[in-house]
Amino acid sequence: MSLFRRELLVKAFLCILALAATSVSAHGKRNVSSVEYDGRSLIINGKRQLLFSGSIHYPRSTPEMWPKIIAKAKQGGLNVIQTYVFWNLHEPQRGQFNFQGRNDLVKFIKLIHAQGLYVTLRIGPFIEAEWNFGGFPFWLKEVENITFRTDNPPFKYHMKTFTKMIVNMMKNEKLFLPQGGPIILAQIENEYNNVALAFKEDGSRYVQWAGKMAVSLKTGVPWIMCKQKDAPDPVINSCNGRNCGDTFTGPNKPHKPVLWTENWTAQYRVFGDPPSQRSAEDLAYSVARFFSKNGTLTNYYMYYGGTNFGRTGSSFAMTRYYDEAPIDEFGLKKEPKWGHLRDLHKALKLSQKALLWGTNTAQNLGEDLEARVYQKEGTPVCAAFLTNTNPRIDKIATFRGVDYFLPHRSISILPDCKTEIYNTQRVNSQHSARTYHLFKQASQNPEWMMFQEAIPTVTQTHIKADKPLELMNLTKDTTDYVWYTTSFNLEDEDLPMRRDIRPVIQVSSLGHALHGFVNDVYIGSAHGTHIDKSFSFSKPANLKAGTNHISLLGMTIGLPDSGALLERRIAGVHRVVVQGLNTGTLDLSANVWGHEVGMVGEKLRVYNQRGSHRVQWTKAKKNSPVTWYKMYFDAPHGNDPVAIDMGSMGKGMVWINGESIGRYWVSYLSPLGKSSQSMYHVPRAFLRPKGNLMVVFEETMGNPEEITFVTVRRDNKCSVVSEFHPARVTSWARENSHVHAVVEDVKPRAQLKCDEGKVVNSVVFASFGNPGGACGNLTVGSCHAPATRSVVEKACLGKTTCMLPVKGEAYGADPDCPGTTSTLAVQVKCSRRNSKQ
Repeated sequence: MSLFRRELLVKAFLCILALAATSVSAHGKRNVSSVEYDGRSLIINGKRQLLFSGSIHYPRSTPEMWPKIIAKAKQGGLNVIQTYVFWNLHEPQRGQFNFQGRNDLVKFIKLIHAQGLYVTLRIGPFIEAEWNFGGFPFWLKEVENITFRTDNPPFKYHMKTFTKMIVNMMKNEKLFLPQGGPIILAQIENEYNNVALAFKEDGSRYVQWAGKMAVSLKTGVPWIMCKQKDAPDPVINSCNGRNCGDTFTGPNKPHKPVLWTENWTAQYRVFGDPPSQRSAEDLAYSVARFFSKNGTLTNYYMYYGGTNFGRTGSSFAMTRYYDEAPIDEFGLKKEPKWGHLRDLHKALKLSQKALLWGTNTAQNLGEDLEARVYQKEGTPVCAAFLTNTNPRIDKIATFRGVDYFLPHRSISILPDCKTEIYNTQRVNSQHSARTYHLFKQASQNPEWMMFQEAIPTVTQTHIKADKPLELMNLTKDTTDYVWYTTSFNLEDEDLPMRRDIRPVIQVSSLGHALHGFVNDVYIGSAHGTHIDKSFSFSKPANLKAGTNHISLLGMTIGLPDSGALLERRIAGVHRVVVQGLNTGTLDLSANVWGHEVGMVGEKLRVYNQRGSHRVQWTKAKKNSPVTWYKMYFDAPHGNDPVAIDMGSMGKGMVWINGESIGRYWVSYLSPLGKSSQSMYHVPRAFLRPKGNLMVVFEETMGNPEEITFVTVRRDNKCSVVSEFHPARVTSWARENSHVHAVVEDVKPRAQLKCDEGKVVNSVVFASFGNPGGACGNLTVGSCHAPATRSVVEKACLGKTTCMLPVKGEAYGADPDCPGTTSTLAVQVKCSRRNSKQ
């Protein structure tokens, strides 16, 4: 064989090897830069993985906050970040695009990639998300002959155009995983099953079209459809809900993996709602249950909720979004939820080999008790989930000859089928309580000025009609507000003759809220609810002989975000009558009506520095409706998050240096008699050290002089751990398919850790025995060990972190005390060194 021919053969052999390393072969070798799947899991770069994902939406925080939020998600054990794409932000006017600032999707994804995490991109482009109009731009509603989300050619054209644009943008930036980027999944449509029945056969055709259209864009990564059992191959149908381990019927084909795209970490809230919570224990149970039943990807919706800045929230949606998530609105870790889930992810990672390669079997261990076991035959690879489904009763389960205590509705994870390292009901991670601290320099003697909107009459408006017009088509989503005005004449004999009788203005409105003025005098307000947007307004008014003017400020509080025929929703004043006149009821519905869209202050942009000089401001007075207020303030010192306490105001919107921090509505009380939200987040990125302009538009009644600035902290750290808890999950590691201890004493311990740069300043509470209460409100029980505080102070004071033993003898506790739970409860206060906080 010649040397030349030998060299050709060697080169050919090397090419074959290279191809074999990067291609899918008949023997199952997979592309080293690919995302594939089978009935067990996603396969990323040729490897199966357990995926722990969290929803973080780029426009609900600021670019300055993104890196820290992503880092905290990674510290919490996540390896995927999920986000929607917000069409109405990116294309607010047809053909005009915005990907700057909070809308910089590419920058957000690159920051995630820089921290070594994957991305799920939910393009939709319908997203719901408690977001204005479900993410659709308002101009889409005005396309001729359009019907959203069905087999409608105009809608499909625009939907495909936007989806293709986003996909091409990602491709151009090389952000899909086969290109070296972080995106491993993309989503088309969103929970279409909720509206499918309304469209019948057209809906079925649309779903098939949407799936095939998405696949044709050739992203190189799988597409998903959540809550869509008829998702066409190769699109994966996934689950949304609170307990997908028990409610999900599974993929629609056996070759698709079990994915959970939304595990709701709480309940999103609307104005008028009471507080809603979901415990760390319940959330952990749902995730452990899902992974025990073949699940391999869960996504927390939300992991960080953030803020609905400006007018971005949907109908009645609060400005604060998913504050009960593992990271709260201010970007602080909400503990123990954040830490308990972090420990769960670690326990599941220790079980990964068995979960991804083992055979799954279920065993009944008695009433309400079961074991789900993953075992790879012929190897020591084995993991077990021991479950007590009883919601109230703790039980003992015997598994492979060993007794395990299982608290009510809990799951214990045994990553080697022997060693219990985690129980969903036993929280080892620390707790924290959020506190607000008044910033006196900004709140003392503020110099408030005011500019009052003029109440228009029918002759002063630009749009006339012989009836009140529909509100949304008037505003076109450029403002919340429309003035409805009319006038009518009365004679003396029309008016009530008795002084104790007054005419009543009655208005029927299709939503969402309304403020009424008669002859320039404010007579009151009314509003609908998130459940029933329509409402009636009925208020007495002083009328006079001659010309009377009625001016009604109608408004939406965000546009709807869900349901079929979204493009046909309506709002605004419908019918107006005057009752109580001597001549009977006067129906003004078919009168001449004038309409004025938006506030003068909005049009002049009085909320920013330049616009504020376009009007004449006077000294402020309280309880003045439809009034703009402004003042200047210095930013609070330090790096703690900042909030404004709006508890003294009614309803309106706030701007800081021209940036809207969202709608406030503190006068709308929940059934518990309290405002749904009174604290409003001001991102540090909106502030400069001195001379910040704050502008408030108050619709009803309020006292701006009582608005205060606060800083937000979670410096109160607690731990509540008993002798019966498993050891901390970090006590264990896996090596050569075996789980082994990495500490000498495998016992439960309580850890308290201050945030970076802070140390334990004081011990607020310490008790061993049977303490009660919650972090911020712990109480001593009947078996309190008096020495506990001194032991804790010696171990923790002046330190960033301290580890405490959880055993009675360390604190001189009486083991025979009736009622003892052998529990250590500690609360400490953290602060910066030498701080007077």
